[in-house]
Amino acid sequence: MISRMQPGGVIIDVAVDQGGAVETSRPTSHEHPTYTVENIIHYAVPNMPGAVPRTSTYALTNVTLRYALMLANLGWKAAVTKDAALMKGVNLCHGKLTYKAVADDLGLPFSPVPL
Repeated sequence: MISRMQPGGVIIDVAVDQGGAVETSRPTSHEHPTYTVENIIHYAVPNMPGAVPRTSTYALTNVTLRYALMLANLGWKAAVTKDAALMKGVNLCHGKLTYKAVADDLGLPFSPVPL
């Protein structure tokens, strides 16, 4: 797919510290954040939020606090039953893989979340 992009295109791989999202990605640094492959600029700095820790902490807290409160107030079973986003976050429960994509990727059996 990279070769079909227009020259000078840009890829920003925010998952590079978790294995990357693009085959041509490799971790860089804040000092040397970009490199080019097939005329496509790549930006792949691990832990990008680390460059702005205060701002990124506020941003992360603003989007996750409601989930933490829901878990604390309802308990995990009621919270994941009530909120589809939380349900998608359950990867493992009672020793069983409960996220199909992870189970398929690892070639292991999948089990629905036991509620």
